[in-house]
Amino acid sequence: MINSTPPIPSWPFILYTSIVFFLVLTILALSYILGQHHKERATDQPYESGILETGTARLRFSNQFYLVAMLFVIFDIEAVFIILWALSFKELGWPGYLGICIFIAILIIVLIYEWSIGALDFGPNGKKILKAYKKRMKTWDESR
Repeated sequence: MINSTPPIPSWPFILYTSIVFFLVLTILALSYILGQHHKERATDQPYESGILETGTARLRFSNQFYLVAMLFVIFDIEAVFIILWALSFKELGWPGYLGICIFIAILIIVLIYEWSIGALDFGPNGKKILKAYKKRMKTWDESR
C-alpha cells in the first residue's frame, strides 16, 4: 500500500510573500515622500549623522584599559569552563573533580602573581602620593 500525502498548497506562501513585499515597498515609499529632504554641510560625512566633526576619532587608551579587557575575557572564558564542568559533574566523576581543582589552583596562582606585580592596581598609588606629600611638607617647613 502506497501512502500518499496530499500536496501542500503553495498559495498561502505566495500570498504572504506578496503582502510582505507590498508592505515593505509602501513603507519605503511613504518614508521617502513624507520624510525630510535637507542637505547640510555634514550630511554626507560618515558616522557623524549630520553633526560636524570636532576632532580626530583616534584616541589613545591607557594600557590599563587593554589589561582590564584581557583579564575580563580570560576570566569570562574560565567561568564558562567551570560552568560546563559543573553541568557534567556526574559524568566526569573524580578525575573531572581533580582536573577542575588543578584548573582553579592555576587560576588562583595566576591571580596572585598578577596582584603581586601590580597588574591589578588601576588607580593612583596611595603610598607614592603620601610620600610625595610628606616630602613637600618637609621642604615647605624647611623653607619657613
